[in-house]
Amino acid sequence: MFSRLTNFLTNDVAIDLGTANTLVFVKGSGIVLNEPSVVAVEQSTGKSYAVGLDAKAMLGKTPQHINAIRPLKDGVIADFQITEMMLREFIRKSQKRKLFIRPRIVIAVPSGITEVEKRAVRDSAEHAGAREVFLIAEPIAAAIGVGLPVDKPSGNMIIDIGGGTTEIAVIALDGIVADSSIRVGGDELDDAIVSYVKRTYNLLIGEQTAEQIKIKIGSATREDPVLDMEVKGRDLVAGIPKNLKLTSEEIREAISEPIAQIVDALKNALEQTPPELAADIVDRGIVMTGGGAMLRGLDTLLKEQTNLPINVVDDPLLCVVLGAGKVLDNLHLYERILMQGVHD
Repeated sequence: MFSRLTNFLTNDVAIDLGTANTLVFVKGSGIVLNEPSVVAVEQSTGKSYAVGLDAKAMLGKTPQHINAIRPLKDGVIADFQITEMMLREFIRKSQKRKLFIRPRIVIAVPSGITEVEKRAVRDSAEHAGAREVFLIAEPIAAAIGVGLPVDKPSGNMIIDIGGGTTEIAVIALDGIVADSSIRVGGDELDDAIVSYVKRTYNLLIGEQTAEQIKIKIGSATREDPVLDMEVKGRDLVAGIPKNLKLTSEEIREAISEPIAQIVDALKNALEQTPPELAADIVDRGIVMTGGGAMLRGLDTLLKEQTNLPINVVDDPLLCVVLGAGKVLDNLHLYERILMQGVHD
C-alpha cells in the first residue's frame, strides 16, 4: 500500500550522466529528457541562466556576465555545484510536478570511477533532490540496454564510446570480468580537430564547429569519395574571420591519435579476457554503443584491428539510459550488479 502511494506521489528516475549529454528515464514513462550537459551561469549571482539545450547554444558566445560551463569532464564531475544545479533542473523537468516524495535515482557512471568520484556523484544527486541513489557501471548498463544476457556464464563484450570516456568490458554472471576504461571519447576527437586546424591553417575554431566537422565529414578509415566541408573561424595571423574548406582525409589524420588510443584500449581488454570467454567473443562479436559508435568507419577499423565481428546497435546513444531504466524497474533483480560503496 505504501509502495503504491509512493509511486503515485513520485517518479523514480534513471540517469545517464554523460560528459556531452544527460539522458533521463522515468519509471513508467521511458526516456523523457535528452539534453546537453551544459549550464549557463550568471557570474554576479552564481544562479543558473539556462540549462541543457539553451545553454549549449551559448557555448563560446556568452557576454562577460554569463559563463557557459560543462560541469563534467572525462565522464566525472569537474564542478560539483554546477552539476548539482543541472541535475536539480533535469529532475524537476522530468517529474511533472510529482515531487511530494523525493525520487530514487539510478545513475550510470564510468567503470573506472574512484571512490571519491562515486561520493561526488551520490552527493550531487542527493542535494539535487534524490531520496536514494544507486550507481551502475556504464558498460553493464549499456549491455542491459542492448538486451545482452549479462547474468549468464557466457561472455559478452561491449565498447561504449561516450563524450569523455571509452568503456570496454567483458561481462559474465552479472559482473565485469575484464575491462579497460580510458578518458578518451568524443571530446578528445573535437579537441584534436581544433588543434589540427589551428596548427595547419592558423585558424581558430570553436568546439561546436569542431563537433559539426566530426559529425559531417569525420571518419576513422579512408573513404571514397572524399567529403569536404566549409568552416568559419578566426585567422590567428590577421585576427579577422575567415572561411576554409576541410576534407574528410584531413579530419581522419587529425583524429588518428585518439582513435589509436581507443584501439589500444580494446586490445588491452581482449588480452585480459580469460580464454573461455574469449571463445564466446569470437562467436558473438563485440557490441558498440555510445555516440562515438556513430563515427563513420570506426566499426570497420576495429574489425580490421581485432579480426572480430563488430556490431553497432540501432540507437547507440540510448543504450546506457535504457539499461539503467531496466535496473530501476527491477532493483531487487539487479542488486548484485550495482556498484559497491554507494551506501554508508
